[in-house]
Formats: sequence, structure tokens, C-alpha cells
Amino acid sequence: MDIEQFMQGYKKAWEERDEAQFCALFAEDGEYHNTPFAVQRGHAQLAAYWQRVKLQEDVQVRYEILATSPAGGIAHWHVTYQVASEELFRIWAQSTGTNLVSRKPGDPLPRMVLDGVLKAEFGSGVCTRCAIWWHSMPEPV
Repeated sequence: MDIEQFMQGYKKAWEERDEAQFCALFAEDGEYHNTPFAVQRGHAQLAAYWQRVKLQEDVQVRYEILATSPAGGIAHWHVTYQVASEELFRIWAQSTGTNLVSRKPGDPLPRMVLDGVLKAEFGSGVCTRCAIWWHSMPEPV
């Protein structure tokens, strides 16, 4: 596996909201650092974490490879999706410290934009460690 293959699989797993495809990218004890302070290790934790993408609809992922080597690579990624649940919106709002922004009861759920960088390390044909750094915001109306 190289960074291009990984990103193709990452894109497919996210757009199809499929935790099995996501886990297949990683070694059995692979790590996914979705923030500097949180890590999911092994397929059970990876699958549990990836469940949150089921609360997203109309997911669109783009990426650009920034650097590659036999041992890993770096990519810039950009994702848009429609928030499909109040629960996901609350998770996002709390994680960004925005409280619930200016949204009022009954307002439609926003379309979100995530933009970030991913660094992946590979061994034995799979990802052994992946770390992402990202920011999010509602898509401008």
C-alpha cells in the first residue's frame, strides 16, 4: 500500500460510510489519531469510531498527495457532508467550542466543510499509523 492507494480507500470508506472498508486499510493493531489527544487502536476501536460517519449524508471527499515515500505519505483532504442528525451537530458544536453557534430550533441542519492534512505510515501492505489534523466549519450559505 502507498499513500495514493490509502487515500483512494479512505475516500471510498468515507463516502460509502463503511467501517469495514475503513478497517481494511489498517493493520490489526493499526492506529488512527483523529486529534492530537485521541487515538483508536485496532479494528474494534476503528470501527466504533467510524460509526459517526453514518450520521453524515451526501459525503464528498477530495484529496491531493503532498509527499510520498515507501514507508508512508502525506495528503491534504477536503470533505463536505450534510449533517444528518442533531446528535452529530451537537458533537461538532461542542468539539469546536461554538456551543450551538447561531442555530435556532427548527433551523435546517448545516452542510459541513472539513479540511485537513493526513500523515500515514505503512507496513506489510497496510496502514500501521495514521494521524490527521483538521478544522471544520458550516458551509457558507
